[in-house]
This record gives sequence, C-alpha cells and structure tokens, in this order.
Amino acid sequence: MKKKAKRWLLILLILMVGGVAMLNVLTYNHAHAMMHFTSDGPRTKKPEQLFFPAKLKVLIAGVNVPRPASDRLPSDLNPDCQSLTIRCPNDVTLSAWYTDQGNATPLVILFHGYAAEKTSLLPEAKMFLDLGASVLLVDFRGSGGSSESYTTIGIHEGEDVAAVVRYSQDNLEHSAFILFGQSMGAVAILRAVHEYGIEPDAVILEAVFDTMLNTIRNRFGAMGVPSFPCAELLVFWGGRQWGFNGFAHNPVEYARSVDCPILLMHGTDDPRATLTEGHRVFDALPGQKYFRKFESVGHGAYASIYPEEWQAAVEKIIMRVENRHIHDTASHRP
Repeated sequence: MKKKAKRWLLILLILMVGGVAMLNVLTYNHAHAMMHFTSDGPRTKKPEQLFFPAKLKVLIAGVNVPRPASDRLPSDLNPDCQSLTIRCPNDVTLSAWYTDQGNATPLVILFHGYAAEKTSLLPEAKMFLDLGASVLLVDFRGSGGSSESYTTIGIHEGEDVAAVVRYSQDNLEHSAFILFGQSMGAVAILRAVHEYGIEPDAVILEAVFDTMLNTIRNRFGAMGVPSFPCAELLVFWGGRQWGFNGFAHNPVEYARSVDCPILLMHGTDDPRATLTEGHRVFDALPGQKYFRKFESVGHGAYASIYPEEWQAAVEKIIMRVENRHIHDTASHRP
C-alpha cells in the first residue's frame, strides 16, 4: 500500500514538474512572438475579437504580428513633407516624415503605439498641422521604414525618443519641441525623460499604461482567461530575452521626472490601458498637468471619434508653449 502511494506521489510530482516546465516553454515562446515581428502571415486578431477555438490556438501557439508597414507616401501628410533618416546607438536607424511650417512654429514629434507605424498617426499629424505646428512623424525601430524587426514595448523605444529629440534640437530649428505619444509611444516618451534626461517643452500622451505587468494582464483579461501566473512569466521571459527587468518597466515612476506642461488623454472604456492606470500616471506627475477623458472610447483614436474636443485640448497646450516662448523671448530682450 505504501509503495502504491509513493508511486502515485512520484507520478504527481513528475506531472507537476512537467506542467511547470511546459508552462515556462509556452510563455517564453509567447514573449518571443509578442516582441519579434514576422515577415508573413495574417496578424492575430485582437483578443476580444477571438472565438474560443482561436483563443485556444493563441494560448498554445502564441500571436503572429507581421512587421508593421505601409505604402503611404510623405505627400499623404503634406505636399511639402520630406523623408528623414535618424541614426540611433547600436546602428539602429529610424525613418521619419518632416513637415516644416517655419522656424517660429513649435515642432510636434509623434510616436506610435505597439505593432503600429507612423502612418497610423496621420489624422493626428494633420490636425497638428492645421493648428499651425510643424510635424515630425517617427517610425520606432522594427516598424515602417526603420531598421530592425522587433519591439520592446517602450524599453529600447525610449532610446529612440531620446535620439529623435536630440537630432531635432540639433538640426531642426523651431521655437519649441512638443512630444506626442500613443500607448507604447506615450510610455517611451516618459522613459526617455526619466532615463535619458530629454527636456521637451510640453508632452501630450494618449492611452498610457502604468506598468508592463498590468498591460500584459489586461490582454489576458480581454481574452477572458486568468492572467496569473502567465502574465508574470511573460514579463519575466520577455525581459530575459532582451536583457532588462520587465517588472521595473514602470511609467508611473517615469512620470515623476516630467517637469514640463503635460496633457494626458484617456478613453473611459480602454481594455488595454484602463482609465485607472491613466489616473495613476497622472497622479505621479509633479508639475503643470491636465487630464482629458473621452467617454465610451477604447484604446486610442480619440482624434477620429472626438475631433473637435481633441483639437481643443491639444491647442491649449500648444498655446501655452507658444505664449511661454513669447514671454521668455521678450524677457531676454535688451
């Protein structure tokens, strides 16, 4: 009887160890799939759009995210728009579109979200042009016309933001520099301020998440499956693959370093980065800050759904920056 019990205990132990090992293999592969773009195949649908068989397939095989690309041309933004190439450390090159409306205008630099590319922000870029600003639309590494085929959900993208800002300040003459970021782009901006000491004149963020762990948990929630412990393992293995601590990827902490005027915009029905997460980031900001929520809106696209309200909100930030520039210029006159 004792031998039989020991045998069952051994079998149970083997099954548990095997299950844990298999779970780690699956989450390792999931992390790799989320952060490495593929060259073919359809993109996996959003979690909330998947039916049970497709959800099961994703849970086992992981997502497929083709490298974000577009056949749009610079002229789709503006007839005078030109292409730029910006070099970053480690031989990374970034593709950007630049529309110059004069040295006296502020330059708005736009950074897109996860698994997107610069043309996803064409509506916002055109509205900034209508407000009289100059515009620089940027592809993060791995997207559009930039080099590489991976993403780190805001970690190395923070380096991209810092490189673009320094390039702009050194080579593009404008009265002020305003950074606009959506989702991952918003997080990358906060990280660039915190980690690399960039000093924009103002920041505008949409749909920002508060931690990498929470944004991964939200994806499991959208699929209707428990997040623990898979979300934790995904963050762990994703960090291990790229040599960083994913649990320390914390936009709330980054936000404490921002000392310029900042506008946060958030949808009330965002399943990827909840309204509560947006408020956590906002509460951590120490300086002049503004929060604008959009009712019944999900993850981003506020400018398309509420164009007048969106334009009014960003125009206030632009006007504050321009007025401060005029005041500073007048105070330095002899």
